[in-house]
Amino acid sequence: MMDLAGLTVSKQETEQLRHPKVGGIILFSRNFENKSQLIELVKEVRRIRPELLIAVDHEGGRVQRFRDGFSAIPAMGDILPAANMDLTLAKQWAKECGFLMAIELLACDIDLSFAPVLDVNGISEVIGKRSFSPEPEVVSAIAEQFIIGMNDAGMAAVGKHFPGHGSVAADSHIAMPVDSRAKEAVEAFDMLPFKQLISQQQLQGVMPAHVVYSAIDPNPAGFSSYWLQTVLRQELAFNGVIFSDDLGMKGASFAGDYLGRAKAALDAGCDMILVCNDPLGVHTLLTEFVWPADEPLHTALALKGNLTQANVALAQHERIKAAQLLVAQIKP
Repeated sequence: MMDLAGLTVSKQETEQLRHPKVGGIILFSRNFENKSQLIELVKEVRRIRPELLIAVDHEGGRVQRFRDGFSAIPAMGDILPAANMDLTLAKQWAKECGFLMAIELLACDIDLSFAPVLDVNGISEVIGKRSFSPEPEVVSAIAEQFIIGMNDAGMAAVGKHFPGHGSVAADSHIAMPVDSRAKEAVEAFDMLPFKQLISQQQLQGVMPAHVVYSAIDPNPAGFSSYWLQTVLRQELAFNGVIFSDDLGMKGASFAGDYLGRAKAALDAGCDMILVCNDPLGVHTLLTEFVWPADEPLHTALALKGNLTQANVALAQHERIKAAQLLVAQIKP
């Protein structure tokens, strides 16, 4: 999954999008001027490769790439306090937040938002209010309803950052976070929302953390066959799509250059690797990397938006209006 430099697709990007190993694009704020332009950009991509998976980080709060013409989805950590700590009410609100977030993207023919964040709010500043709660059980309960809302709109859910980024302070965008706790502590606390939602078959995708859990495995989770195959695939019986986090992040430098990072992530068990904010990195992978002979067992393209369901959801004008009014009332 690659990205784009601007508001339209360049000639070089057009050729790259036609490469058989490109399966999708991820959009950023730099790709957005207004909703009309965004829709035209998506149409441009679809004309080149209609089957590509088009994704964005549109969680809500400070991580929402599109603003003008879109509802301001609240940070997930603001939902429960705004509901006066009433869990039942927070779950209802989360469901409508998930529905609204998803239907506004699907209306632009964008397949996927990398959401929800299932990290438990702890000491991580980069997570913070992106998390639903400092309590794992509460994260699971509210996130489940957020996912149901997404699914109602026709969008799959991708939980991140497995097995949990909330208990380590360093930001993997700019550093290599190390979590030295024992396996039992990670599994009983941070991993609990993933475990519960996977067992309930609520997650269609998972994105691992660029975090080293040093007492358990020497590799960051996204480059670890232990975390992705032994734990995620075998112990938790997850059968959906595994996306790498951005291979351009500092937390991915553990595996060397882009060729090393791509090989390590795919060997560990990722089905789709993300390369963001580095056109040279994309070029290097598409021209120099020796791709595995076998395609990943689980194709990310299975997570394309369900446009039939989305069209049904778009006709639910009263629900959409009510959700828009609701999110406007959820304040920090």
